[in-house]
Amino acid sequence: FGSRRGRAFCESPGLLLVESGAMAPKSQAKQNEPRCDFPIDQAIVVGGGLAGMTAANTVLENGAKVLVLDKSSFCGGNSSKATSGINGSCTQTQKDKGIDDTNELFLSDTLKGGAKKPEIAKVLVWESGPAVDWLMQTFNLDLSLVARLGGHSAPRTHRGKERFPGMTITYALIQMVERVQENTGGGMARIVNKAKVVDLITNNGAVIGCKYEKGTDVIQAFGPVILATGGFGADFTADSLLAKYRPDLMHLPTSNGEHCTGDGIKMGEAVGAASLDLEWVQVHPTGLVKVGEEDAKVKFLAAEALRGVGGLLIDNEGNRFANELGRRDYVTGEMWKNKAPFRLCLNSLASTEIHWHCEHYKGRGVMRKYDTGADLAKELGVDVKKMEAVWQAHYEASQKHEKDPEGGPFPAYPSGKSWDEPSGKTGCGKKFYHNVIQGSQFATETFHVAIVTPVIHYCMGGLEISAKSEVVTAKGKVIPGLYAAGEVAGGVHGNNRLGGSSLLDCVAFGRVAGKACAEYMLGADMKTVALKDLAGAEPVAKPAAATGGAAASPAAGTAAAPAAAGYTLEEVAKHTTKDDCWVVLHGQVLNVTSFLKDHPGGELAILTFAGKDASAEFDMIHPPDVLQKYAPDTVIGTVGAAGGAPAAGASAAAPKQQVIAAGGKPTEGPKGALDLVDSDAEGLCGCIKSVWFMVRAFMMQIFRT
Repeated sequence: FGSRRGRAFCESPGLLLVESGAMAPKSQAKQNEPRCDFPIDQAIVVGGGLAGMTAANTVLENGAKVLVLDKSSFCGGNSSKATSGINGSCTQTQKDKGIDDTNELFLSDTLKGGAKKPEIAKVLVWESGPAVDWLMQTFNLDLSLVARLGGHSAPRTHRGKERFPGMTITYALIQMVERVQENTGGGMARIVNKAKVVDLITNNGAVIGCKYEKGTDVIQAFGPVILATGGFGADFTADSLLAKYRPDLMHLPTSNGEHCTGDGIKMGEAVGAASLDLEWVQVHPTGLVKVGEEDAKVKFLAAEALRGVGGLLIDNEGNRFANELGRRDYVTGEMWKNKAPFRLCLNSLASTEIHWHCEHYKGRGVMRKYDTGADLAKELGVDVKKMEAVWQAHYEASQKHEKDPEGGPFPAYPSGKSWDEPSGKTGCGKKFYHNVIQGSQFATETFHVAIVTPVIHYCMGGLEISAKSEVVTAKGKVIPGLYAAGEVAGGVHGNNRLGGSSLLDCVAFGRVAGKACAEYMLGADMKTVALKDLAGAEPVAKPAAATGGAAASPAAGTAAAPAAAGYTLEEVAKHTTKDDCWVVLHGQVLNVTSFLKDHPGGELAILTFAGKDASAEFDMIHPPDVLQKYAPDTVIGTVGAAGGAPAAGASAAAPKQQVIAAGGKPTEGPKGALDLVDSDAEGLCGCIKSVWFMVRAFMMQIFRT
């Protein structure tokens, strides 16, 4: 297998793969022995999160084929849980809003934020504007809102008006690859889930494919490999990378999905790849604490955008103690110096600006609305006058900054001087203020408040890459046929990552890796292809009848539940455990017990709403068709008249049999003789077809031999 289109031959015990891609039996294959998966004129993307899906779409855009392998039941990864947005400088949205930002300023912020390799950071920054514009233009995404997060000198973190940006962006890219797969019959793109890649295949120092486990099979796939497997922030085993490089963090909770176990880093190192910065693991300051579940190992994350719109952090005595918009490692460090529990407080202006997030967090039970600041002070056990003084001091600092932006007695971050005493005393004075209120408003102001704690969030370290996303050895030599993008790649962020640069890392280096890989395969044959042409016409969503005035059901198009399967909300409320979990979505009752382990967002995301109507919270994150596409079998009935409840895990009764009428249109068939005749006819037809295909297969094999 060379660096351009070529041929590969694989002979494995029990199977002989011929050049055409057909498999001829050499002897009876034994279970668990490798077999080969062709064609070979394809790129193999390992990981179906945003980095992987960006790479896959880019490979397709440049005229090559792609195979996406993901060990989870569904694609998405941690990217689908990102809530703040994606950074970009010099974007069309910034220009439309009159935001003054430059690539040079963003690069300066990135280097001050922790990046140590300017040549890699420059790729991240200079690709940022085109990456955001690509998402908006190619995938028709709304990224019209822009916020300033910690460590940024300008507003450049983009998100849309509805739903969380991580899920919105990642799902759009997944959908595109799925549509290409469907429209081309798998000829240009394939996605294989529950496919755990275990080894990279090499030849003369080049990576030419990989081995992956699918059920009991071990399969070999051939082509250059793009690793997009994420970090290792959820691996708490004794021999994990986390235990090896940061044992001091093993006691902390994590925001990562259980799939984050460092697979790609380990496989890369096994073939000679260099790794770097593995000791740099980012601890995010605002993991959300649910009252009663303080010791939960996995926690949801409070988006940094909550602080970007004006949220203030206070300790258990009501004091501010840090610059809310400082680097994440700085804010976490200041939290460890002060008294927990810590609270993130958003006034009504800030809450309104980020309304979707607040409603979602309240639905999950990790944020609470206080009708007045006096109620918040009472909850803390702090005199309301003290709280007023804290808010007034913050207001006065903002007014002084407005009059004299370069003045103040304290050092500021990222540069200059600050008027804010609580943060200034830490050496990281606050310079950016938003949605500020006076102290006199505190007692009667409405607040949304969350208890927060530091959590393991992101691994800055990983495989060392070139500016073209090529994986390199310890001597700096490129390993042909191996690329890395996203959290698996090290050296992009240094010892700290700025908020909003994770999704950017995935898209920017996903595009770089995809293009470089396509060029490696195709050379001069590389060509620009429109994704919409590969994907065909966009499917039209089927309309769904409204249920009790609710919005169109996310399950539109799923098979209707039997009329007898009606359940009261009281009946649903009885099913609230991991072994027996029901939820309601837009009038439909779902038994999600067997689906919990496969849910991309983790079990806790569903169990939070066990026995409840989760429609509003579901819609905040998921596109309308996600239930229909990925979990239609979970629907067991509707909310209505009480009916006999099936046992936990039982599926709904089968819908009535259909008879194909003249003209090919299905009609509802009567029970009885017609059902039997139709069933027998289908059985006879099936037998004839089976015999014919068997005979044809034998004849083709004889001719080939």
